[in-house]
Amino acid sequence: MNKIVLSVALASSLTLAADVKKYDSLVTHTELGYIETQGNTVTKTFNLDAKAKKGWANHIATLVFDTQYASDTDVQTKNKYLVELAYDYEFTDRFAFSYLTGYKSDKFSGFAYQAYTGPGAKYKAIVSEKHNLSIGANLLYAQDSYEDVYTDPITGSIISYPASTVGATKTAGINDQYIAYRLNAAYGWQVLDNLKFDQELSLRGSMEEANDYFIFSKSGLTSKLSNIFSAGLSYKVDYI
Repeated sequence: MNKIVLSVALASSLTLAADVKKYDSLVTHTELGYIETQGNTVTKTFNLDAKAKKGWANHIATLVFDTQYASDTDVQTKNKYLVELAYDYEFTDRFAFSYLTGYKSDKFSGFAYQAYTGPGAKYKAIVSEKHNLSIGANLLYAQDSYEDVYTDPITGSIISYPASTVGATKTAGINDQYIAYRLNAAYGWQVLDNLKFDQELSLRGSMEEANDYFIFSKSGLTSKLSNIFSAGLSYKVDYI
């Protein structure tokens, strides 16, 4: 069995956060991973997690793109991506108005897509040399588009990809529009000069149905190797 593994983290910044009050230049961070195995089966896994931040005066814009794709002998086993654009206007060094727009597609979640947008606020609860904690909340207008469901006309069982849907009974997916909320927190701990721990946590849910909620968590350790490259280990939870 041949195994190809590639994992790269790139981080570039024209200015250091500790040296300036605002991000007046473009700051980017990219994590890229690729694994391929060949033998009795051929599997491929690809992931890309990228973030770009640009600030001017009291304004900050942040773009996030996160995607994962996997296949087993040319049959997809994972196919999802997330795009979020956030705008912050800082009234003070700690408090900011925010506006969030997001779009998520996940082929194996039961949703064709999820879209949400709305205003909110952010507060920097802890600001220090080693520890930083920011919390935020948004009130959102959300739309969830459910995928079509195919069932066997004889047994009534659901037919899942990649099985053929020829002759199956189709139940068209619906679009659900509702008022939602999102609560989020971001914590950073500068453990050593070249070692940092980061934790992101967000909860998004419907204000009409308590059982409809989505949790995202990312925990990561990053060790800076140079001004451009770093090595890291991260763990993600994406709960629907």
